[in-house]
Amino acid sequence: MEPLKYLNMVFDSEIIIRFLLALLWGGLVGAEREYRGKAAGFRTTIMISFGACFFTLMSTAIGSPNNPDRIASNIVTGIGFLGAGVIFRGEDRVNGITTAATIWAVAAIGMGIGAGYYFAAGCASFLILFILAVLPFLQKRIDRANQSKTLLIVSSRGADAKTQCQVLMQQHGIRFRLVRQSRDAEQVSFTWHVQGPQSAMDTFLTEALEAPYILRMEC
Repeated sequence: MEPLKYLNMVFDSEIIIRFLLALLWGGLVGAEREYRGKAAGFRTTIMISFGACFFTLMSTAIGSPNNPDRIASNIVTGIGFLGAGVIFRGEDRVNGITTAATIWAVAAIGMGIGAGYYFAAGCASFLILFILAVLPFLQKRIDRANQSKTLLIVSSRGADAKTQCQVLMQQHGIRFRLVRQSRDAEQVSFTWHVQGPQSAMDTFLTEALEAPYILRMEC
């Protein structure tokens, strides 16, 4: 079947409905991302949803009836490049992974709308909003129950800071692992990976900052 003949079989109102739904669901997710100041905000998320929807429509039209997914199958690859653009490494962690995953999920919503699966796309949109807006509260509770930090402690030589730090961590129930140790003519540096509840971690950091054998601490 020729592409123009296939498009003539689809009412214009149906195409407009799909475009509007792509704008709506993409905009709702984008509004949440914009509110939180993320890299992929309101307009970007709308364009991703709309573009995925349009590509899916064109894929069905151009490839029908034998190969209706030949364009749509490449949407995921293209979205991968966009997602990689919002991921960057900060000082102590990798940022942007959630935003990249959101871009990937919004593209899937756009594809679903373009293929006519309105109910599935709507449910997916609400679930994405639930994950982005509600689950951070649960994540904060998990973080309070168990925090993970990398500590750099610098002390003077001869202060036996390594043993004293280990004793202090054990007193507060902090799990620790020595990652790196170095020294020069006057100072010794220790890099620790520590884990523990937020309350215990805060108390330990407060006491460590006041310890006379610690010259400098970074976390």
